[in-house]
Amino acid sequence: MSITSDEVNFLVYRYLQESGFSHSAFTFGIESHISQSNINGTLVPPAALISILQKGLQYVEAEISINEDGTVFDGRPIESLSLIDAVMPDVLQTRQQALRDKLAQQQAAGGMAASTSGHLSIAPKNGEATVNGEENGTHNMNNHSEPMEMDLDVAIPATVLRGHESEVFICAWNPVSDLLASGSGDSTARIWNLNENNNSNSTQLVLRHCIREGGQDVPSNKDVTSLDWNDCAVVIVNNHKGPIFALKWNKKGNSILSAGVDKTTIIWDAHTGEAKQQFPFHSAPALDVDWQNNSTFASCSTDMCIHVCRLGSDRPLKTFQGHTNEVNAIKWDPSGTLLASCSDDMTLKIWSMKQESCVHDLQAHSKEIYTIKWSPTGPGTNNPNSNIMLASASFDSTVRLWDVEGGVCIHTLTKHQEPVYSVAFSPDGKHLASGSFDKCVHIWNTTTGALVQSYRGTGGIFEVCWNSTGDKVGASASDGSVSHRIVYFRSTLCIFFFVVVIFGSIFHRWDF
Repeated sequence: MSITSDEVNFLVYRYLQESGFSHSAFTFGIESHISQSNINGTLVPPAALISILQKGLQYVEAEISINEDGTVFDGRPIESLSLIDAVMPDVLQTRQQALRDKLAQQQAAGGMAASTSGHLSIAPKNGEATVNGEENGTHNMNNHSEPMEMDLDVAIPATVLRGHESEVFICAWNPVSDLLASGSGDSTARIWNLNENNNSNSTQLVLRHCIREGGQDVPSNKDVTSLDWNDCAVVIVNNHKGPIFALKWNKKGNSILSAGVDKTTIIWDAHTGEAKQQFPFHSAPALDVDWQNNSTFASCSTDMCIHVCRLGSDRPLKTFQGHTNEVNAIKWDPSGTLLASCSDDMTLKIWSMKQESCVHDLQAHSKEIYTIKWSPTGPGTNNPNSNIMLASASFDSTVRLWDVEGGVCIHTLTKHQEPVYSVAFSPDGKHLASGSFDKCVHIWNTTTGALVQSYRGTGGIFEVCWNSTGDKVGASASDGSVSHRIVYFRSTLCIFFFVVVIFGSIFHRWDF
């Protein structure tokens, strides 16, 4: 058996990626030169590191279960053995000695025990009567089927779309038709046509990322980590030095905005692919960007700062400071008046261009806040008569809905069991979808906070999104699958034109 440092580094990198530590994964990937290894990531199954550790624990259990003479102890001695216990010799020796003492006592007492019956008597539970040793007389020895554990809320029909060979990181619906885009660790993006009647056999268009080497295009081994749609031409851009964390089209469709690990944000000309302006104002990797209008945008970073910049200006229009840890996401409200930010400092802040300090400092989550979304309601939306809300998703396994005007939490949604990575409002703002690493997608009523429907997939959920009519939800997952009606997939994108960002410094555009 041989183990190389490249193999260990790759498995650690994939573990960080699958666990949602995207920033740590990117940093570790750069420092350990993952991109320079010859490991084909598409052949490595999800949760590979955990699988190896579990097998190692099983080996340690087997090792402790064997006597010095080669015989095997009777029973399982260390069911509660933890990973840390397994690497501590003193703990293992103590457990093994305790097992020997226990078995010696059982053998000494064995001669005093007498069996009075040839069959086992099972004590009734909670006072229930037993019939011939069987609870309620219904236990049939020939019936080996076990009922599946069901959640009564989990009732949404789902179609799983398969084709990706690795995790699906991002997904989005086309805003006009039922086309679903996806991006994966297999270095491809895919467009799924769900307009057809038979969705289980939906046609898929595979978009392969290539890089230029030796005068020819060769397949890339980088992850597709970000997508966006618009009605422009195809372009390839590579001015960023390192991974790109975010990109956004402006409403006019003539510019693309990107943020990268190289601490800069760039506005690109969508027609020529050339960089219009690079903004080097952050002192650490830029994590997210969002347009306020067609020429002004906000950016956030691990440097805990938020900058508001404008095309043509050589300095930020505004810098917001107040977070005490890295700022993970920022979003302008539909009117472009208020800017929301969330951070690893467990706070959600609301900012206005009219003042230096935050309008609201919302503190209710008990762990890091991963993402935020504004509802498509209120002034400047198709639902102007409905109150605007803000949703926040946290590693504390909860989703919160906020009344921004009053600065209060109106609903805390608590059904998830693991960190929540994505939330999305339906087009009418009446429902909210949430996706978590507990493999569940939940649909909530935003007025009452009630859980309406749920779907449990086979991998941790990275992203959720609604189609334009609000009757389908897409979800992307860590096991590379895609589902629809709830669509289960971690990479989707929607509109007439599609942009993909990979783990390197290149993104591509395609026409449809």
